[in-house]
Amino acid sequence: MRRSTLRDRLWLYGTGLLVAVAVLAPLAGPGYVLGYDMVFVPRQPLRAELIAPGDSLPRAVPLDALVSLATQVVPGWLLQRLLLAGILLFAAVGAGRLVPGRRRLTVLVAAVGYAWTPYLAERLLIGQWGLLLAYAALPWLVRAAIALRAGQPGALPRLVLAAVPAAVTPTGGVIAAGLTAALLLGRTRRRAAALACGAVLLLNAPWLVAALVTSADGRSDPAGVLAFAARGSDWSGVLGSLAGTGGIWNAETTLPSRASLLTPIGTLVIVVLAAYGARLLHRRWPGGVALRLAGAAAAGFLLACAPVLPGGVAALEWLVSAVPGGGLLRDGQKFLMPYALLLAVAAALGAERLAGRLDAALQRSPAGASDDRLAGRSVLLGALLLPVLLMPDLAYGAGGRLRPAQYPADWDVVAARVAADPGEVLSLPLSAYRAYDWNHGRTVLDPLPRYLDADVLVDDTLVVGEYVVSGENPRMAALRAGLAAGEPVAATGVRWVVVQRAYGAGVPPEQLAGLRTVHAGPDLILLSNDAVPAIDGGDTFWPVTGACALALAVALVAISGLRWKPTAW
Repeated sequence: MRRSTLRDRLWLYGTGLLVAVAVLAPLAGPGYVLGYDMVFVPRQPLRAELIAPGDSLPRAVPLDALVSLATQVVPGWLLQRLLLAGILLFAAVGAGRLVPGRRRLTVLVAAVGYAWTPYLAERLLIGQWGLLLAYAALPWLVRAAIALRAGQPGALPRLVLAAVPAAVTPTGGVIAAGLTAALLLGRTRRRAAALACGAVLLLNAPWLVAALVTSADGRSDPAGVLAFAARGSDWSGVLGSLAGTGGIWNAETTLPSRASLLTPIGTLVIVVLAAYGARLLHRRWPGGVALRLAGAAAAGFLLACAPVLPGGVAALEWLVSAVPGGGLLRDGQKFLMPYALLLAVAAALGAERLAGRLDAALQRSPAGASDDRLAGRSVLLGALLLPVLLMPDLAYGAGGRLRPAQYPADWDVVAARVAADPGEVLSLPLSAYRAYDWNHGRTVLDPLPRYLDADVLVDDTLVVGEYVVSGENPRMAALRAGLAAGEPVAATGVRWVVVQRAYGAGVPPEQLAGLRTVHAGPDLILLSNDAVPAIDGGDTFWPVTGACALALAVALVAISGLRWKPTAW
C-alpha cells in the first residue's frame, strides 16, 4: 500500500476546501443563515433550559449548551461559518483518508463522493447541522476503528475523539455507538472493543440523562411515522432516492436536480461502481471490516425504507408510541450515514478497479502501448465529477437558498427588556416554524428560545403536509388547551408574551387581555404579565450538568492518550 505524501495530502485538503467554498460561497456576506432547524444568534445565552430541557425532549442536548459556551467567546455568525465549513472539509478529507490504497485520484473521488451527496445537501437545507457533525465524523471513526482492530498505538483515543462531534445530538450519538459496536465487537481485542464502546456510550450520557429527568413524554405521536417517512424525488421512487442517499421527507429541502430524469441513471452508475469496488475494499481492509460496515449500512438502509416495507408502518407506529425514545427512529432516512460512507469509498475503489482494467486492456493492444494510463485517469476524473454533474445546484449555497440575513433591531430591544426582568416567555401566535420577510421568506424554527435569556414557550406541534404531529411538552399542551378554551394568556402563568407581527393577525385580542404593552416595534410586540414573578425552571440542571462533565472527562482522557504524530489523522 502506497503511503500518502505531503503532495497527496495537500491535494486532498485543497479539494475539501474547494467543496466548502463552492457550497458556502454566499456566506461571504454578513448575517446569519437561518433555515428550518438551523438557528444561530449573535450570542446564545447559557441557561439551564438549553443545557437540560425540563419540559421537552433533549433533541439538542448537549449541542445547544456547546453553542452557548462558544458564543461567549466568538460571535454567532463566525461560529456558524466555522462549523459549516468544518463539516464539509472534514467530511471530504475523512472519506479520502479512509480509502485504502492511497492512489491520489481514487482518494479525491471518495472525498467528493462523500461531501457532495443528496444526504448532506438535504440535511443542510433542513438545518440539521448538528447531525452533519456526525456525518463528518463518521469516516474518522471508521478509520480509528480499523486502526484499533489492527492494534495500532493511539487508536482508542482517536476513536473516542472522532465520536465526540457525533454525540452532540441523540441521533448522531446512536449512530456512532452502533457503528462502533458493529466494527469492534467480536472475538479479537475484546478489552479494547469494550473500552471503546463504553467510552462512546459515556459520550452520550448528557442527552440520555436529560431524557430521564425531563417531564416530557418520551413516547411520540405515531402520526410522525408517515409524516417523516422517506419520499421519492424522481421516477425511481423511494428506494431509488434512498439508494442515492436522498429521500428526505421535506420536499422544500430537496434540490431541483434530484427530480431530473437522469438522476436515477447516475445513481445506478454509482451503485454499480460501488458493487464493483466492494471486493477490492474487502481485500484491502483487514479483519472483515468492510463486511461489518456493509452490515451497518444495510441496517440503516432498512430502517430508512421501513415505511414502504410490508408491516413497516405498523411496527414503527407501535415503537414510537409505546417505547420511550422510539421517536428517534421515525425519521429513518437519517440513518443512511453508514451507507453513504460505504457507497463513496467503495465507488471510488470501483472506479479505480475499472480504470486499472481499462489501462491493462489498452496496454495489451498494439495501439495502447504508448498510452500513459490516460484512459484510466479519464474514468477516475469522470467518477470525480459525477456527483457534481448530478447535483450542480448544491453549489453557491444550494442555488442561493443558504443566504445570510440580519435580525431586525426589535430582537435586541426585546432581549434586553426580558433580560432585565427574567421570566417565562410565550411566543405568539402558536407556531413552531416561521417564515420571515427579512429572512428571504425561508422557513425557520422560531429563534426566540435562543435569542432571549429566558425560558421561551414555543408550540411544539408540527404540521407536515396533511399530517399534524403532536409535541411532547406537557406545559405547552396545557397552555394550548387553555388558549383553545378561551382562557386569556394572563391566566396561564407566563411572565412575558412576544407577538411576532408577521403573524400578529392570528392572535385574538381577548387572549392578550390583562397584559401591559412594554414595546411595540415593527417586528415584535412585547407584553408584560405584571402579576407573575420570575420562574425558576432549573430542576433538571444539575443531573445533566454532571453527565456533561462526565462526557467532557472522557474526551479529555482521550486527548491525553493521543500519540502526537504528523500522520496521526
